[in-house]
Amino acid sequence: MVDTDMMSKQPSYAQGRVDTPLIEQTIGDTLDATARRHGSREALVEVDSGRRWTYAEFLADVDRLARGLLASGIGPGDRVGIWAPNCAGWTLVQFATAKIGAILVTINPSYRTHELAFVLNQSGTRMIVVSEPFKTSDYPTMVEQVRDECPALEHVVVIGRSSWDELLQRAEEVSPERLAEVQGGLAPHDPINIQYTSGTTGFPKGATLSHRNILNNGFFVGEGCSYTEVDRICLPVPFYHCFGMVMGNLAAITHGSCMVIPGRGFDPAGTLRTVREEQITSLYGVPTMFVAEFELMDKGEEFTTADLATVRTGIMAGSLCPASLMRKLVDAGVTDITICYGMTETSPVSTQTTPDDPFDKKVGTVGRVGPHLQIQIVDPTTREVVPRGVAGEFCTKGYSVMLGYWEQPEKTAEVLQDGWMATGDIGVMDDDGYVEITGRIKDLVIRGGENISPREIEEFLYTHPDVLDAQVVGVADPKFGEEVMAWLRMREGTVPLTAEAVREFCSGKLAHYKIPRYVQVIDEFPMTVTGKIRKVELRDRGEEILRAGD
Repeated sequence: MVDTDMMSKQPSYAQGRVDTPLIEQTIGDTLDATARRHGSREALVEVDSGRRWTYAEFLADVDRLARGLLASGIGPGDRVGIWAPNCAGWTLVQFATAKIGAILVTINPSYRTHELAFVLNQSGTRMIVVSEPFKTSDYPTMVEQVRDECPALEHVVVIGRSSWDELLQRAEEVSPERLAEVQGGLAPHDPINIQYTSGTTGFPKGATLSHRNILNNGFFVGEGCSYTEVDRICLPVPFYHCFGMVMGNLAAITHGSCMVIPGRGFDPAGTLRTVREEQITSLYGVPTMFVAEFELMDKGEEFTTADLATVRTGIMAGSLCPASLMRKLVDAGVTDITICYGMTETSPVSTQTTPDDPFDKKVGTVGRVGPHLQIQIVDPTTREVVPRGVAGEFCTKGYSVMLGYWEQPEKTAEVLQDGWMATGDIGVMDDDGYVEITGRIKDLVIRGGENISPREIEEFLYTHPDVLDAQVVGVADPKFGEEVMAWLRMREGTVPLTAEAVREFCSGKLAHYKIPRYVQVIDEFPMTVTGKIRKVELRDRGEEILRAGD
């Protein structure tokens, strides 16, 4: 319960700074301007192939691909799908489609044929660009399996195969002047990207984003990291998601920084090797990525924290940052790491910490509102703004809010009211405007009428010397409605903790109703492609285990 006597009377509302103006131009025009200023500087490095591009070379290849697209009949408003793990071709397609106003449909690399067919049909995709097979995904074969189900799909291009070469060769059919004419007819508010968000039920929805949405978000996130043309950004996070293509690629090109692709998929050893050999100054990842990297450094076989010597800043996002992990980064000299919070529908970042923030704000909050944005915390039922210090639903308004869900006005109206995007996340704003995200509204554990934040219990379990990672979920209980279950990853060489041992560790330190009744030890958490832990799956697994135990 909230102590109303101690509660601030100030409303949970904040507005970002407006001293730096918004970028009121298209992505293509911005890339052109950056290439003019920094043409000889490195723009892109693909570690796997060893290929490197200066900004002048990168722009030339982007323009060539854009002209090839125009020659193939693709133009403003047409949808072009990209279905591939991280690679240089992905980045080229991102900027080439932006140059001609084609809407890039970014497709989750882990999708199977059923999901692929839905996305292609719902978006009306005319061309899809895919990569060669990777891991368990044979992208070209899977596209052929659904091609007859997708009447709008006219072109399939495979990066690195003859179809890709033919697309590039067709650039000769379109003059640079024609490309400039098409590019000049575009506007910042035009839709340029559809990103399908995974919902908890039903099919994903296509968040439709404009040049203005994502270009400005990438720029201001980069400003939060103090990027300049000398920065080198290591991007092990997926491009199909805003983390890679906006916070990474667009943050880079708005500052003349270098995009470095350490591999097609996340590999902690490959990422650390890239950091060391490419003299990386900024490292991105979700918490589990950083945890995996520190596991290797702790072993000290090939990597140590000395390999992070060049890293000044970076972004951690996707889920909440444990204090112990932030301490490791600071101790390793990565003092300017920032925490970002947002969602696809808001391009994505709404709040960000700064390097100057106190340690407790870097680990206990997701920072303060970004420039040119407004945020508020509202009562989920009444939609009224709650006082600071009171939990409610986090909402965002401003340039970053999506145009809507592609051809789904009813779904759009469910989350967008008067320009405010409702996130579904539980937030608390303090008197200084810092926001703490305590979980999803649907993840809140309600035990016997008590609202329990999984984050609080997880943070405490991290303090156990044998616990590497912890996730807490609610599982159905006939008496209390829900009970607390903790899923633990143990440090190498330790004995798995029992429920009794965990209860003993928590006793006297957590309120009795917050102490996990059930404990499960797991080798790896189920993850999304973006590195978010799938709590829904942990909850379902937990309830299956309990039913079997009955």
